[in-house]
Amino acid sequence: MSATPPTVTKASIAGDPGQTAASAQDGLKAGLKNRHLSMIAIGGVIGAGLFVGSASGIAAAGPGILISYALVGVMVVFVMRMLGEMAAANPTSGSFSAYADRALGRWAGFSIGWLYWFFWVVVLAVEATAGAKILEGWIPAVPQWAWALIVMVLLTATNLGSVASYGEFEFWFAGIKVVAIAAFVIVGLLAVFGVLPGSHSDTAGISNLTSHGGFLPNGPGAILTGVLMVVFSFMGSEIVTLAAGESEDPQRAVTKATNSVIWRIAVFYLGSIFVVVSLLPWDSKEIADKGSYVAALDSIGIPHAGQVMNVIVLTAVLSCLNSGLYTASRMAFSLGQRGDAPRAFARVGKKGVPTAAILGSVVFGFVSVLFNYVWPDTVFKFLLNSSGAIALFVWLVICVTQLKMRGIILRERPEKLVVKMWLFPYLTWATIGMITFVIGYMFYDGGDNRTQVLLSTLIALVVVAIGLVLNRRRHLVKQ
Repeated sequence: MSATPPTVTKASIAGDPGQTAASAQDGLKAGLKNRHLSMIAIGGVIGAGLFVGSASGIAAAGPGILISYALVGVMVVFVMRMLGEMAAANPTSGSFSAYADRALGRWAGFSIGWLYWFFWVVVLAVEATAGAKILEGWIPAVPQWAWALIVMVLLTATNLGSVASYGEFEFWFAGIKVVAIAAFVIVGLLAVFGVLPGSHSDTAGISNLTSHGGFLPNGPGAILTGVLMVVFSFMGSEIVTLAAGESEDPQRAVTKATNSVIWRIAVFYLGSIFVVVSLLPWDSKEIADKGSYVAALDSIGIPHAGQVMNVIVLTAVLSCLNSGLYTASRMAFSLGQRGDAPRAFARVGKKGVPTAAILGSVVFGFVSVLFNYVWPDTVFKFLLNSSGAIALFVWLVICVTQLKMRGIILRERPEKLVVKMWLFPYLTWATIGMITFVIGYMFYDGGDNRTQVLLSTLIALVVVAIGLVLNRRRHLVKQ
């Protein structure tokens, strides 16, 4: 294919009914099957953060953490509905970055695309390190850094193979997560209501929701603290809209994924956390020491609960790494197509994957892993904090973009509006208000939250400034 970025036309944005997913992506192979997309959509909301980070949220808000998860869940449902509306009309690997490019300007697409890429390549280092710690515990003869290297190389090879190999890998690993969490919820509910044979938990029951200081033992304000602690565990829901551009039937896949996001969040997040705080008192020492899910499994007599959960967490880590590399590379590919990244990123190899975009993303991931081992408390901590609030910035841009894209779609290809945001534009504005409030509360809350907002804002301003300068330079060249 030509290295010159294609012109972004009205047809390519609103969606040309004569285009297939593969041709619309200018060389990317439509190798993802509908079953791949379905599992990517389901697995995208089950990250390692749900398994390992929920204990701190429970400690902060008690049973009220359920409200925190519900509030963030509602916000994510609205954001996904808006993104689904745009993605169903025009499935593309650039997703919200490409839509922001059209609706808000080149600087917006450039900025949010690079910020999103930055977020995921930092996540690569976090997840590679987490996976390496688990593997080193099993085989201590291999040092942790070597395990991190092995994991990164393995998943790079998976992504370089073909989009189908990525899809197959994610199908099975996401499937393990889904089966595990579904089994946890079912078994846990049976124990909570006293119908699980052999359960030796004498304290299990919904009375745990109120009997240890009440439903809100730390006061109503703890709900907002809980929101800040759980909001980032939802990042990844939007991956399916990037992957849809390489699927057999992108419009159907996006529509299905968008419609199912409500029950996915209800079952996997609210259902599993409800089980944990019902099986054990929220202030139980076991939750703090072992982690929420291991403590819950132990309480109902599941043998080797710690090792079982380590296997599940490792699966979640590998799934997140796999999807993170895929997502970063496809965003880099889209930026390259639009002339906002090196043109080599827009080249597609014989196997239908953007090789340079994958390698460019993984190189930064390797560098981040190195920083994590050499300068964990300085350089890597800066990277981590400066990417901390980017998820919220991405969601905010999706909302603002949808406000304008609705009119563009209706004006140019109204038949493409097959997924609609509810109560438009009122719920869109309400979601913008919710996200803005969370960002503001992060600053007000102080500590690490304030640091994350300030550093993420600083990085965002730098990227936006670069985008505006490049946009201005393009206009001068045209004149």
